[in-house]
Amino acid sequence: MEPLLATVGYFAVGILVVVIGLFIFELLTRQYKDWDEVKAGNQAVAMSIAGKIIGICIILSFAIYHSYSIMDTLLWGICGVVLQMVAYLLFELFTRKFSVETQLKSNNTAVGIISMGVSIGLAFVIGAAIT
Repeated sequence: MEPLLATVGYFAVGILVVVIGLFIFELLTRQYKDWDEVKAGNQAVAMSIAGKIIGICIILSFAIYHSYSIMDTLLWGICGVVLQMVAYLLFELFTRKFSVETQLKSNNTAVGIISMGVSIGLAFVIGAAIT
C-alpha cells in the first residue's frame, strides 16, 4: 500500500505545483489574462501556456526521480517554477526588438512556438541542475 500512497502524494504535489506555477505566471503577464486569451482562441498564448505546463512537469519529473521525500519534491518543484519564471523574464528582456507579451496577445504564433521552446528546453536544464 505504501507505493500507492507515495504515487498519490507525488501526483498531488505535481498538480499543486503546476497550479501554483500557472497562477504565478498569470500574475506576471500584465497585458492580458492567460485563460481569457485561450477562451478567445489565441493560439500563441495557448502554446506559451502549454510550454509552461510541460516545462514545470519536466522539472517535477526530475525532482520526483531524485528526491527522497514528497516534501523534497515540493521544494525542488517550487524552486524549478521560480527558475522557469526567471527564464521567461529573461526571454522577454533579451527580445529587445519586440515585447513577447504584446506579440503573444496579438496571437503571433511564431513567438508562441519560441516561448514554448524556451520553457520546455530550459526545463531540461533546470531539471538536471536541481538534482
